[in-house]
Amino acid sequence: MPLKRIEHYNIHTTRLAETVAFYDRVLGMKAGDRPPFAFPGAWIYLEGTPVLHLVDVSDGARAARAGQHGTGVLDHIAFEAVDLAAMRATLAREDVKWEERIVPRTGITQLFVVDPNGLTIELNFAETARAA
Repeated sequence: MPLKRIEHYNIHTTRLAETVAFYDRVLGMKAGDRPPFAFPGAWIYLEGTPVLHLVDVSDGARAARAGQHGTGVLDHIAFEAVDLAAMRATLAREDVKWEERIVPRTGITQLFVVDPNGLTIELNFAETARAA
């Protein structure tokens, strides 16, 4: 198979600072080095890999990138996560609403949160899985 793994996802945002802060404070991801592109943005890292690329489309940047947006059909991004209790505490402390579900048959707990741009983030806690 020619594919190895997902490399990153990209969000066009008019709320760059708020989005960076959300991924840092709520999900523990960190902003890091980004090449000097001709347009503003940020790269957000997870365990040393820049998995989220943010493009700031406010203040005229939106017009400069007109026609370069994705399809708009993306529903959510999912991450494997650890320490369900700590994540619930973080979400409560940061006043982030979440929806919680249990996957039938497996017992895996899922938390769904929405980032400042309206993108749903799914967090899967395998630690809650039932033994088969």
